[in-house]
Amino acid sequence: MTPDLSRRAFSLPSDRLTPGRRGFMGLALAGAAAPLLPSLAQAGAMKPLAIVMNSGEASVAVIDMTTRQVLNTVPTLREPSHWALSPDRSKLYIADAGGNALFIMDPVTGAGLGHMVMADPYQIGYTPDERYFVVNALRLDFVDVYDGSSLKLVKRFKVGGMPSHLDFSPDSRWSFNSMQEPGTLVSIDLTTMSVRWKSHVGSTPAGVMWYKGHVYCCVMGENYVAEVDPVSGQVLRKIPTGGIGPHNIFLTPDRQTIYVSNRVGGSLAALDPATMAIRRVYPFHAAGPDDIAVAPDGKLWIALRFHEKVAVLDPASGDYETIDVGRSPHGIFLNTMMDRPGLVTAEKL
Repeated sequence: MTPDLSRRAFSLPSDRLTPGRRGFMGLALAGAAAPLLPSLAQAGAMKPLAIVMNSGEASVAVIDMTTRQVLNTVPTLREPSHWALSPDRSKLYIADAGGNALFIMDPVTGAGLGHMVMADPYQIGYTPDERYFVVNALRLDFVDVYDGSSLKLVKRFKVGGMPSHLDFSPDSRWSFNSMQEPGTLVSIDLTTMSVRWKSHVGSTPAGVMWYKGHVYCCVMGENYVAEVDPVSGQVLRKIPTGGIGPHNIFLTPDRQTIYVSNRVGGSLAALDPATMAIRRVYPFHAAGPDDIAVAPDGKLWIALRFHEKVAVLDPASGDYETIDVGRSPHGIFLNTMMDRPGLVTAEKL
């Protein structure tokens, strides 16, 4: 299977986190300065925006969710992919793996705030306790653990080839990182900074999500989701997803549906969280559905990697409309997600 990114195109910068050359201008990283924004959308003080990472053209599209119009296209460095919201909700960090940078945006306005140097950030995320910021470096084959406040490197792990996606145990003790090349899921103990286990889950694993005491990992090369025991690493079962190339997995805010994007086959599967049985499969006609987000009205915003569009799907009817964005839209963030309590992540919608 063709990998998500070119692996050897760039050299590794210094491990030390330093301000970037464009627009960073001493931006504060720690979280105390800005207040939380739990209800700006309801109060009318925040325009509902969708922020879409166009990984094929080094840009981010900012969409007015009400009018469905692209308001602005913000340049990044090279290859924006995934996102993480800072714990204080004042900054949206966008992983620009090919640019060896963490691009920074204002999640309320969609304005670019510059970037900072970071080695090959592909998939990124804060631990639930916000203590660590973990980075999967897909091209350079390592997992980096940064201090969550200062974003200074704490530990680097070489645990497999092409680290792809990640998630954490709710107590923040363990991370789970998929490795595309050896077909493994790796668990790291973040309290001892040591590797707990490596488990073979199948060819080209990608999306990872913790749910109700188990870890679920999309296995793109074998068309199932592996359910894994987080203690032993044992694969408990292989769950079909009704399509080819399951890439990423998401839990809706009401916890009533799990969605899996079958990117290669061009469909989105809705699973019953209680049984993991398929409820419905939504066809997207080889458009390459990838990351998704759920709007307050219950509609799904879906990045269509192969069609340069974002789909807005009504899950009840199956009807959807599309919005033109840039090449290879990848990650998608809705600033309406900031109305929800707790840590906002890309997998828990």
